[in-house]
Amino acid sequence: MIRNIALTIEYCGTDYCGWQIQDSDPTVQAVVERALSELCKEDIHVTGCSRTDSGVHAVNFVLNFRTAGTIPADRFPAALSSFLPGDVAVKSAEEVPESFHARFDAKFKTYRYYFYIAPLPSAMLWKRSWHVKLPALDTVPENELTASIEKLGRAAEFFTGTHDFSAFRAEGSNVRSTVRTITSARVFAAAREHGQEHPELCFEVRGNGFLYNMVRIMAGTLIDVYKGKLSPEDIPDIISSRDRTKAGMTAPPDGLYLYKVEY
Repeated sequence: MIRNIALTIEYCGTDYCGWQIQDSDPTVQAVVERALSELCKEDIHVTGCSRTDSGVHAVNFVLNFRTAGTIPADRFPAALSSFLPGDVAVKSAEEVPESFHARFDAKFKTYRYYFYIAPLPSAMLWKRSWHVKLPALDTVPENELTASIEKLGRAAEFFTGTHDFSAFRAEGSNVRSTVRTITSARVFAAAREHGQEHPELCFEVRGNGFLYNMVRIMAGTLIDVYKGKLSPEDIPDIISSRDRTKAGMTAPPDGLYLYKVEY
């Protein structure tokens, strides 16, 4: 009997050229398929919930695969640990209906983008946050920091709703529509989110889909708001312009995490 198994994994994307398998470059999909094939002793192909880019991380990435093997679903997390490198880990597994598709059945995705704001870089957060060279958050007076976070929060809220996000789309992808619905967006202080003492800011956004580099361009635009180059009230005009040059830079992949997928 062929079973459909869903895994939830996490990975550090620093050493990978994204999720999707490629001819020669290392990818997370290739690592996972190789591990599953070795464990199950059959040729395993997996379907991922998203195509994360090179250097992007995931906290709860869902994939599914079919197997003729008899390994109980709840044994996969422990059994796979010896076949996977340290930067990829299985968090949970379950047997799902034959019709389940990790990508097409996803209803909402939540991404988080982390900013490390400080004059000097942090070795502990290297390739895990975007290092923005400005006065450190823990040296900014509390009232000023609170005001800055509130300003960023107002800017982020303008992303919510159903909009044509052409201004927040990078070249390099073909999609039928550039309209997406963002259900929530916020910015918050995220000290110790990575188990470190370093204070960070986090941009969290939930939606029914995202365009190529959309979250990273949103993050770059928010930094322009933080620096005072843009005001929160500029965001609606940028969205309505549908002009990529009006938005901020494409933030580096280091700070981006696929945080949650909902079905």
